Amino acid sequence: MAGSDLQPELTTERLHLAPCSEEHLDGLAAMNSDPEVMRYITGRAQTRSETLLMIERVKVRWAKLGYSWWTIFERKSGEIARAGCIQNLRREGDEPDPESPFEIGWQLQRDKWGRGFATEAARAMGDFAFTRLRADALYAVCHPENSASVRVMAKLGMHYRGMEHWYSQQVATYAITAEQWHRARSV
Repeated sequence: MAGSDLQPELTTERLHLAPCSEEHLDGLAAMNSDPEVMRYITGRAQTRSETLLMIERVKVRWAKLGYSWWTIFERKSGEIARAGCIQNLRREGDEPDPESPFEIGWQLQRDKWGRGFATEAARAMGDFAFTRLRADALYAVCHPENSASVRVMAKLGMHYRGMEHWYSQQVATYAITAEQWHRARSV
Protein backbone atom coordinates (compact mmCIF):
# COMPACT_ATOMS: atom_id res chain seq x y z
CA MET A 1 0.00 0.00 0.00
CA ALA A 2 1.51 3.32 -1.02
CA GLY A 3 1.66 6.19 1.41
CA SER A 4 -0.26 9.39 0.78
CA ASP A 5 1.53 12.71 0.38
CA LEU A 6 0.97 13.31 4.11
CA GLN A 7 2.13 9.82 5.08
CA PRO A 8 4.92 8.96 2.67
CA GLU A 9 6.54 5.61 2.40
CA LEU A 10 10.26 5.68 1.67
CA THR A 11 12.40 3.02 0.02
CA THR A 12 16.15 2.48 0.06
CA GLU A 13 18.31 -0.27 -1.38
CA ARG A 14 17.61 -2.63 1.55
CA LEU A 15 14.77 -0.99 3.50
CA HIS A 16 11.14 0.07 3.22
CA LEU A 17 9.82 2.74 5.61
CA ALA A 18 6.07 2.93 6.24
CA PRO A 19 4.26 5.19 8.73
CA CYS A 20 3.65 3.25 11.95
CA SER A 21 0.27 1.54 12.14
CA GLU A 22 -1.51 -1.14 14.14
CA GLU A 23 -0.49 -3.66 11.46
CA HIS A 24 3.07 -3.29 12.76
CA LEU A 25 2.20 -3.89 16.43
CA ASP A 26 3.68 -7.39 16.75
CA GLY A 27 7.07 -6.44 15.36
CA LEU A 28 7.27 -3.08 17.14
CA ALA A 29 6.16 -4.62 20.45
CA ALA A 30 8.84 -7.31 20.12
CA MET A 31 11.50 -4.66 19.51
CA ASN A 32 10.26 -2.34 22.28
CA SER A 33 10.06 -5.17 24.81
CA ASP A 34 13.80 -5.83 24.50
CA PRO A 35 15.53 -4.06 27.42
CA GLU A 36 18.78 -3.74 25.43
CA VAL A 37 17.00 -1.96 22.55
CA MET A 38 15.31 0.41 25.00
CA ARG A 39 18.36 0.87 27.26
CA TYR A 40 19.23 4.36 26.00
CA ILE A 41 15.72 5.36 24.90
CA THR A 42 13.53 4.98 27.98
CA GLY A 43 15.76 2.87 30.19
CA ARG A 44 13.18 0.10 30.36
CA ALA A 45 11.33 -2.36 28.17
CA GLN A 46 7.93 -1.26 26.88
CA THR A 47 4.77 -3.34 27.24
CA ARG A 48 2.63 -4.30 24.26
CA SER A 49 -0.11 -1.90 25.42
CA GLU A 50 2.44 0.94 25.70
CA THR A 51 3.58 0.21 22.15
CA LEU A 52 -0.05 0.30 20.94
CA LEU A 53 -0.55 3.68 22.66
CA MET A 54 2.63 4.93 20.96
CA ILE A 55 1.28 3.84 17.56
CA GLU A 56 -1.99 5.67 18.23
CA ARG A 57 -0.10 8.89 19.17
CA VAL A 58 2.09 8.58 16.09
CA LYS A 59 -0.90 8.16 13.76
CA VAL A 60 -2.38 11.41 15.11
CA ARG A 61 0.95 13.19 14.50
CA TRP A 62 1.12 11.91 10.91
CA ALA A 63 -2.40 13.19 10.27
CA LYS A 64 -1.80 16.54 11.96
CA LEU A 65 1.81 17.31 10.97
CA GLY A 66 2.69 15.12 7.98
CA TYR A 67 5.70 13.56 9.75
CA SER A 68 6.41 11.25 12.68
CA TRP A 69 7.62 7.65 13.16
CA TRP A 70 8.08 5.08 10.42
CA THR A 71 8.26 1.32 10.86
CA ILE A 72 11.28 0.15 8.92
CA PHE A 73 11.19 -3.18 7.13
CA GLU A 74 14.05 -5.15 5.68
CA ARG A 75 13.00 -5.47 2.01
CA LYS A 76 14.58 -8.88 1.46
CA SER A 77 12.82 -10.61 4.37
CA GLY A 78 9.86 -8.30 5.00
CA GLU A 79 10.80 -8.32 8.71
CA ILE A 80 10.63 -5.24 10.88
CA ALA A 81 14.22 -4.14 11.33
CA ARG A 82 13.68 -0.92 13.19
CA ALA A 83 11.72 2.28 13.66
CA GLY A 84 12.78 5.82 12.87
CA CYS A 85 11.39 9.32 12.95
CA ILE A 86 11.40 12.90 11.98
CA GLN A 87 9.69 14.80 14.77
CA ASN A 88 10.11 17.98 16.76
CA LEU A 89 12.21 17.82 19.88
CA ARG A 90 10.68 18.67 23.23
CA ARG A 91 12.15 19.91 26.47
CA GLU A 92 9.45 18.40 28.70
CA GLY A 93 6.08 16.66 28.41
CA ASP A 94 4.77 13.90 26.18
CA GLU A 95 4.29 15.65 22.85
CA PRO A 96 6.86 17.07 20.43
CA ASP A 97 6.98 20.86 20.36
CA PRO A 98 6.33 22.24 16.83
CA GLU A 99 8.35 25.33 17.83
CA SER A 100 11.43 23.18 18.55
CA PRO A 101 13.93 21.99 15.93
CA PHE A 102 13.33 18.87 13.87
CA GLU A 103 14.83 15.69 15.30
CA ILE A 104 15.91 12.58 13.45
CA GLY A 105 15.81 9.42 15.52
CA TRP A 106 16.02 5.64 15.25
CA GLN A 107 15.94 2.39 17.15
CA LEU A 108 16.94 -1.00 15.83
CA GLN A 109 16.13 -4.65 16.53
CA ARG A 110 19.11 -6.14 18.33
CA ASP A 111 19.69 -8.81 15.66
CA LYS A 112 20.00 -6.00 13.05
CA TRP A 113 22.72 -4.06 14.91
CA GLY A 114 25.99 -3.41 13.11
CA ARG A 115 24.68 -3.88 9.55
CA GLY A 116 24.33 -0.24 8.47
CA PHE A 117 20.52 -0.20 8.59
CA ALA A 118 20.35 2.79 10.95
CA THR A 119 22.52 4.93 8.67
CA GLU A 120 20.68 3.84 5.53
CA ALA A 121 17.26 4.63 6.99
CA ALA A 122 18.48 7.88 8.53
CA ARG A 123 19.73 9.10 5.16
CA ALA A 124 16.27 8.51 3.64
CA MET A 125 14.54 10.22 6.57
CA GLY A 126 16.98 13.14 6.42
CA ASP A 127 16.36 13.56 2.69
CA PHE A 128 12.62 13.64 3.48
CA ALA A 129 13.13 16.30 6.18
CA PHE A 130 15.29 18.55 4.04
CA THR A 131 13.37 18.20 0.77
CA ARG A 132 9.73 17.61 1.74
CA LEU A 133 9.62 19.51 5.04
CA ARG A 134 12.23 22.08 4.01
CA ALA A 135 13.93 21.78 7.40
CA ASP A 136 16.69 24.31 8.08
CA ALA A 137 18.50 21.82 10.32
CA LEU A 138 18.13 18.39 11.89
CA TYR A 139 19.07 17.53 15.45
CA ALA A 140 19.73 14.13 16.96
CA VAL A 141 20.03 13.38 20.66
CA CYS A 142 21.23 10.38 22.60
CA HIS A 143 22.42 9.18 25.96
CA PRO A 144 26.11 10.12 26.11
CA GLU A 145 27.12 6.44 26.45
CA ASN A 146 25.22 5.38 23.29
CA SER A 147 28.28 5.02 21.05
CA ALA A 148 26.32 3.23 18.29
CA SER A 149 24.02 6.24 17.78
CA VAL A 150 26.99 8.61 17.95
CA ARG A 151 28.61 6.63 15.09
CA VAL A 152 25.45 6.97 12.98
CA MET A 153 25.34 10.71 13.66
CA ALA A 154 28.97 11.01 12.55
CA LYS A 155 28.26 9.04 9.35
CA LEU A 156 25.42 11.47 8.62
CA GLY A 157 27.84 14.39 8.95
CA MET A 158 26.23 15.71 12.13
CA HIS A 159 28.30 17.86 14.48
CA TYR A 160 28.36 17.69 18.28
CA ARG A 161 26.67 20.69 19.93
CA GLY A 162 27.28 19.57 23.51
CA MET A 163 25.10 18.34 26.34
CA GLU A 164 21.67 19.99 26.13
CA HIS A 165 18.35 19.67 27.95
CA TRP A 166 15.81 17.70 25.89
CA TYR A 167 13.24 15.13 27.00
CA SER A 168 13.57 16.24 30.63
CA GLN A 169 17.24 15.22 30.78
CA GLN A 170 20.73 16.17 29.65
CA VAL A 171 21.56 14.43 26.36
CA ALA A 172 24.39 14.52 23.85
CA THR A 173 23.08 16.73 21.04
CA TYR A 174 24.17 16.71 17.41
CA ALA A 175 22.99 18.79 14.43
CA ILE A 176 23.41 19.31 10.72
CA THR A 177 22.15 22.17 8.57
CA ALA A 178 20.36 21.73 5.26
CA GLU A 179 23.39 23.16 3.44
CA GLN A 180 25.76 20.73 5.16
CA TRP A 181 23.39 17.81 4.45
CA HIS A 182 23.07 18.57 0.75
CA ARG A 183 26.80 19.15 0.38
CA ALA A 184 27.61 15.82 2.08
CA ARG A 185 25.00 13.93 0.01
CA SER A 186 26.35 15.33 -3.29
CA VAL A 187 29.89 14.00 -2.73
